[in-house]
Amino acid sequence: MKSNAIRIYEYGGPEVLTWEEVDVPDPTEGQVQIRHTAIGLNFIDVYHRTGLYPTDLPAGLGSEAAGVVEVVGPNVAGISVGDRIVYTGRPNDAYSERRNLNAAEIIPIPEFLSDEIAAAVLLKGLTAWYLLRRSYRVQEGDTILLYAAAGGVGSIASQWAKQLGATVIGIVSTNAKAELATAQGCEHIVMADDADIPGAVKKITGGEGVAAVYDSVGKDTFMTSLDCLRPHGTMVSFGNSSGAVEPFAPAELAKRGSLYLTRPILGHFVATRENLLHAANELFNFVKDADPGVRIGQKYALRDAAQAHMDLAARKTTGSTILLP
Repeated sequence: MKSNAIRIYEYGGPEVLTWEEVDVPDPTEGQVQIRHTAIGLNFIDVYHRTGLYPTDLPAGLGSEAAGVVEVVGPNVAGISVGDRIVYTGRPNDAYSERRNLNAAEIIPIPEFLSDEIAAAVLLKGLTAWYLLRRSYRVQEGDTILLYAAAGGVGSIASQWAKQLGATVIGIVSTNAKAELATAQGCEHIVMADDADIPGAVKKITGGEGVAAVYDSVGKDTFMTSLDCLRPHGTMVSFGNSSGAVEPFAPAELAKRGSLYLTRPILGHFVATRENLLHAANELFNFVKDADPGVRIGQKYALRDAAQAHMDLAARKTTGSTILLP
């Protein structure tokens, strides 16, 4: 079947994204063919585009989408044509009108969720899940520090952490994002351009520091984040929007109070279908019970993915962003 998709033939800026016609073969054993209805935009897509997370070229892009099952391959049970599904996983090819995917990776969309919300929430929501429930398990009474608190992951994580009984300090880059982060559960705000973020955090926490820092920025903020932690606090480094963290001496953790450091990725927490469905169920229950008001801040046509990448890199986006085939 002929379809359209975004492809990259070299690493680089948004200009390397090409819109072209591709062949989509019949699904093989254990696969289904999906017609996408909404595609999630995530910062990890930028890492794949630039080669920070390298892949074999040429390649597709995007790891999250919702859609409808159009063809069921051999030896697939429990999935039917017409099922509404959502997924996050590899190989990257979500920036496409249609694709084939292993049936083990797809998740049924609950009736209360639209396709657009499902595509906007799954990867960001599962990221918030493994941050708050697995990397450092937030406890009632904790104070935590969350970077990019008005972004896609931050918007969900701040509300989820508040539901768990934590006090959330959000770091944002603009006054408008500060207002949004406050509305979404951040009790305190620190601006990203503050010359003394650790000082601001220590002042908020009465000199103690926070139980955990969730840092998606990477290189530019790593040491600053360590300085915000209380003794035995946990540094959760889960992104590299400013570049990869440079090597450092483990003694830096000791002299700041015997800190803990983790660099988690989602795949290690949902490596089996049982774990994937369990994680998705926890996320969907949170969305249904807490009604976090998952907000789609921007929508772009799929063929305009390059513009979406430019706006994401320029910090012009808030909440979640989706691409529409």
